[in-house]
Amino acid sequence: MTLPAPSPTGDIFFAFLSILLEGAPFILLGALISGVIDAWLPSGAMDRLLPKRAFPAILVSGLLGIIFPVCECAIVPVIRRLVQKGLPLGCAMTYMLSAPIVNPIVALSTWTAFMGRDPGLMTGSRLGMGYVIAVVAGLVAWRFRAGSILKDAVLAGMAAPAAGGGGGEKADHGRKFVQAMRTAQRDFLDVALYFVVGVAIASILKTQVFYRPSLQEGMALVAGNHWIAAPVLMVMAFVLSLCSTTDAFIIAADNLFPAVAKLSFLVFGPMLDLKLLFLYATVLKPRAVAGMAVFLFVAVYAAGFGMEALWPWLQTLTLMKP
Repeated sequence: MTLPAPSPTGDIFFAFLSILLEGAPFILLGALISGVIDAWLPSGAMDRLLPKRAFPAILVSGLLGIIFPVCECAIVPVIRRLVQKGLPLGCAMTYMLSAPIVNPIVALSTWTAFMGRDPGLMTGSRLGMGYVIAVVAGLVAWRFRAGSILKDAVLAGMAAPAAGGGGGEKADHGRKFVQAMRTAQRDFLDVALYFVVGVAIASILKTQVFYRPSLQEGMALVAGNHWIAAPVLMVMAFVLSLCSTTDAFIIAADNLFPAVAKLSFLVFGPMLDLKLLFLYATVLKPRAVAGMAVFLFVAVYAAGFGMEALWPWLQTLTLMKP
């Protein structure tokens, strides 16, 4: 008896479920953290914890992922709540973009994936490049008014913080727990809808477009062209919508593309992919999402060219270490 041919529709469902099940737990985690922040974090607390001057505050915000590691699926509801609790917009943008890269879990997974292929250089370059781009994005966002970037619902939460979210009175922990769960439920449902739409589009492109044999045949030619190798992998990262804790294992197995193009894949994907495009839309206005997408693409592409010039020198330094 011959087995039936694989079903294209089945491939779509399999890809949809794999991305959905990978990301949904992190969205739930982010919603729960959002609820805790709403209920127990006093308004303005984040502002008091950061340096008063803009530049040092943004620099510190880019490193918060080391202490509070959150993947890209969970970061959006957390950022929305932190902004409403007083975190400056530039700091929020920096943390949102850097946390999925600059954190110990991603560092460990990247090191492990590239074991035997300059793991220290690839890991350090990924974290450093992600940090610098996130800081620059935060400095740019700092120059804009919150009203020109954030959606009206987020601005309304900033103007009128949730009742019971702070104050000097003794905390009624039972009431705050209920408030946290209600906030988590609301944020999860708001974000999950956009996430499912993004996952559906990503699964169709992943199975029906990006992995077509005719497209794969041209990959070898693309990989040898240093002008387009990185952008192609950045588009690939955008479509595949991988989690930042696992994407290194996917790209490390590739033997065609140069290391710097892989680095662009590892930096761009956690900052912007199909599912994130829809998740960002829950917090940012459409024009802000579009502007950020263009900025990130150009910034990662330009940084990749800079790293390409430095890469041989960095490899030499790595080999010189005892």
